[in-house]
Formats: sequence, C-alpha cells, structure tokens
Amino acid sequence: MNEYEINDDTLAIIPIDECRSKIIEKSKSFIVNQPTIKIIDVSCQYFGSSYQGRFLGTKNLIGISHKAPIIIEESKEIIFFPTTSPRLFNCAWISLKNLQNYKRNNDSTTIIFNNGHLLNLEISYATVDSQVLRAARLESVLRLRKNNN
Repeated sequence: MNEYEINDDTLAIIPIDECRSKIIEKSKSFIVNQPTIKIIDVSCQYFGSSYQGRFLGTKNLIGISHKAPIIIEESKEIIFFPTTSPRLFNCAWISLKNLQNYKRNNDSTTIIFNNGHLLNLEISYATVDSQVLRAARLESVLRLRKNNN
C-alpha cells in the first residue's frame, strides 16, 4: 500500500525503516510504503490542514512544541502522540482515543488498546506517561473550545 489516511480504527503507526511503516488498526495490520511522519502529514491534509498547521495549533492551544501531540481530525477527536521527536525516523505515533492503559516492562512500555491489542514499545514508562498527559491536555482544551461555541 502506498498511501493511508488515519481513521477511528487506527491504533498506531510504527516505523519499520526510513521508508515504510506498519499500520495497526483494530482488526488488522499492514505495511504502508511511507515514513510515519508522511502518513501523519497526509492524514492532516486529508482533513484540511497539514502536519505543520496542526503542530502550530497544538503549540497555540497548550504551549507544547517538543514531541507535540497532533489533532488529526477535530470533530471525531482523533489525536495522536509521538513516542520520540517526529524528526527521527523511529518515531511511532499512538492514538489517544484508542488507548486504554499502559504498563511498565523493565526498560520498555506496553500499550494496551481498547480492543485488547498489546503493543510493546522500547521507550520508558515516564516518556509514555508524559506524552499521554500532553495529548489528554490537548483533547481537554479542544473539547472545552468546542463546547463553548
């Protein structure tokens, strides 16, 4: 597959190498011939913005510019957060909406999705916790603004 748009069923986008990513959805997984950041950017564009536009939106809404979570689509509250700097090819992106919990595993962290799917990431629990909190803050500000209009 050469292109992919993030949707409600997307759980995670995992880098394979600098040119390919593994998409994990609720009921299937497959390979896309694009790096993770390109999939994020194409998905943002599909919903009317760009990665850079969404990045600036996050910065304006919650003041975060390092490893910033991104609103892919506002009305469905599709928000993804990066596991490292998005400039690095090994950056994975996780869906906040589909996240149920996460647990520490020595030097790695297991992500538990709403459908029971488990994903082990070679990143610290503290990093995942920080990223989830940032994404939840972004979601909260987005909801408040939607409800006040």
